[in-house]
Amino acid sequence: MPTIVLSRTPPHRLWSVAQFLGVALTGVLLVGLVRWPAPTLHILWDMVIPILPAVFLLNPMLWRNVCPLGTLNDWTGRRNLRPMPLGVLVAAWVVGVVLLGVLVPARRFLFNQDGLALAVTIAIVGALALLVGFRSPRRSGFCNALCPVLPVEKLYGQAPLVRVPSARCTTCDLCTRAGCIDLVGGKSARQSLRRRGQQWLVSPFGVLVAAFPGFIIGYFTVENGGLAAAAGVYLHVGAWALGSLVAVTVLMNAIRPRVAVALPVLGALSAGLYYWYAAPGLASAYGTGPLGATVVRVLAAGLLTAWLWKASRSRTQDHAFPTAAR
Repeated sequence: MPTIVLSRTPPHRLWSVAQFLGVALTGVLLVGLVRWPAPTLHILWDMVIPILPAVFLLNPMLWRNVCPLGTLNDWTGRRNLRPMPLGVLVAAWVVGVVLLGVLVPARRFLFNQDGLALAVTIAIVGALALLVGFRSPRRSGFCNALCPVLPVEKLYGQAPLVRVPSARCTTCDLCTRAGCIDLVGGKSARQSLRRRGQQWLVSPFGVLVAAFPGFIIGYFTVENGGLAAAAGVYLHVGAWALGSLVAVTVLMNAIRPRVAVALPVLGALSAGLYYWYAAPGLASAYGTGPLGATVVRVLAAGLLTAWLWKASRSRTQDHAFPTAAR
């Protein structure tokens, strides 16, 4: 199996410390969700999670280098296995997208209010990250395939504003046949499409990109409720996502922009919608006063403007779908 040297120096000790702290804090989170659910849920959903999209815009590696699930997967990932077949990798991407579509709306009727349910779910996903590592090379089985956050990392990581190398992979043996953010960075989104021209819209990742603006609107325009509201939540969010998919598909086929233009614009639209809706709650959580929401929206607009400018300056036009043999 070929090996590519990504860095001639080992990961900085601070990253190793941060990875250990990430796992330790996850343990603290699980205890907090069970023992003190209300304040723990507030800190997690209102103060921590809303910051992650901005982190992904800066560079997804800032999160991937310390993600506790990534650390668990890295602990058990095998170094002597062949990369999973391309068809299996794509199927795993589909599963990751489905998990994203199932878990995010579930916040409205379960995870936003039930700390125990969220703790159990996090523990199950953590166990999955550990177990998958035994059967797949390095982090290819979970971090680069099944992780439900991966599609968002790819969408928002197209034009990273800061340079952050991988702290986990100083060498690469091409454990993931395509779309690995650790190896190709911002090009991972386009490599995940597996289609040229307007056919990218029928790929699993393309469907997510086109549906994501409506998915975000749908989530933020439905209220929290109990388990009895589950069907209504999924119907509401699904209808918005489907409407977005249809509208974007019609628009893309009408104006036929290059993929290198369409993907960043749709990514910026999704991130902009997220912070437009999340701004009041984020400002309230941090006690920034009556103008807090406006400040958050202005800062988000500035960040997205810089991100789009960086995307427009990028000269990476590689639409190929590389394999481990390349």
